[in-house]
Amino acid sequence: MGTFGFSYVGLIYLLMLFIPNIIWTKHKPIGYDFQGENKILLLFERFGQICVTCCVLIFSDFNIGALSLWSIWLAASFLLMLVYELYWLRYFRGEHTLLNFYRSIGGIPVPGASLPVAAFLLLGIYGKVIWLVISIIILGIGHIGIHLQRLKRLN
Repeated sequence: MGTFGFSYVGLIYLLMLFIPNIIWTKHKPIGYDFQGENKILLLFERFGQICVTCCVLIFSDFNIGALSLWSIWLAASFLLMLVYELYWLRYFRGEHTLLNFYRSIGGIPVPGASLPVAAFLLLGIYGKVIWLVISIIILGIGHIGIHLQRLKRLN
């Protein structure tokens, strides 16, 4: 279920997520428009964001414990977060266009949405915290759904 306590791993993940997004607000893609988003997907996204943020900070199960085969879940999760950071580096160094923003990385569609959702899902599995798993599924439905709709409008 989850052990209450502060998660420094959760804080690190949130910083890896929030810092590029804060920088992005000053470098949005040309023509970026969030009007007309599906209200249901937006509700899922917002509710999921709140729940995920709370879960990764209040459950200490995500903190690094004794290394075991189970640690592979954490390593895979962190690898996805590193690829997410590479995605942002590619975007910030390239043209700030919608096509560049939504361009896949390594065959992963809408990586700005997919990578952190997958990383947090694996983190939830690693910590065996069902609340994070449920929360990230809710967030993923909304966040990835919104990004796929925007990408579809471009094509």
